[in-house]
Amino acid sequence: MSVLKKAMGAAVLAGAAMLATTGAAGAATGPAGTPTAADTAAIGQVTGGRATLDRLAATKFPGAHAAAAAQTANADPRTQVAVYEPTAGFVAGTSDVPAALAYVAVPARTGDGTTATVWAERQGAAWTVVNVASGDYERKYAEAAAGGYLLHEPQVNAWYAVHGDDVTVLDGSVTGLAAGTKLSVRDYRAALHQRYADKLPGSAYDRDGAGGGYGGRERAVPAADPGDVPVVPFVLGGALVLMAGAVVAPRLRRR
Repeated sequence: MSVLKKAMGAAVLAGAAMLATTGAAGAATGPAGTPTAADTAAIGQVTGGRATLDRLAATKFPGAHAAAAAQTANADPRTQVAVYEPTAGFVAGTSDVPAALAYVAVPARTGDGTTATVWAERQGAAWTVVNVASGDYERKYAEAAAGGYLLHEPQVNAWYAVHGDDVTVLDGSVTGLAAGTKLSVRDYRAALHQRYADKLPGSAYDRDGAGGGYGGRERAVPAADPGDVPVVPFVLGGALVLMAGAVVAPRLRRR
């Protein structure tokens, strides 16, 4: 068993013991912020609108292999993937809501034929395109999730499918958990608490300005196909903290 897997197992056990003594509930609840029908329509309008298509037409990712002939930039708002992220309250053990909506991903193609993804984010009452990223990893992970909601742990770029009380690893990245590993929601929270409880807003880590604590606006983004194991920076509040032995391999993106 690798050192990472042993450490992860210890984290789960230690965190579970902590949660048991503090009386935190372990029952699974649904995520917050699930898009409504009105949201879906609004996302379709903004991601399929002229401004987004113009942005896609002008987008060029470094190192991308252009198609032999010019392509028409396009997005496919019919395919919308809701991406959720763990909440600080869930990590702290003060809330049983495991995740909140982070953004909605829409598959797209740039003007040079490169596969891309448009990120739409709710800002107030409106939806706004906040990023164009290379690849269509969210769509692939959603397919692998097989009906569960898609959970992204951005600090270590790990991806999970959540079905009720079951959390299935789709890509564990530097957590050391293999794809297909199943955890209960309670055990997953224990692992999150072990990793991030000392980095939450208001923590010494946060007060010292080490990186803004848990839940900063900058995200690690998908770095590889779901069948691969990406190695990415550990990100907290915009600060990059390289895990032991990690090599930085960020996904290409344009804001």
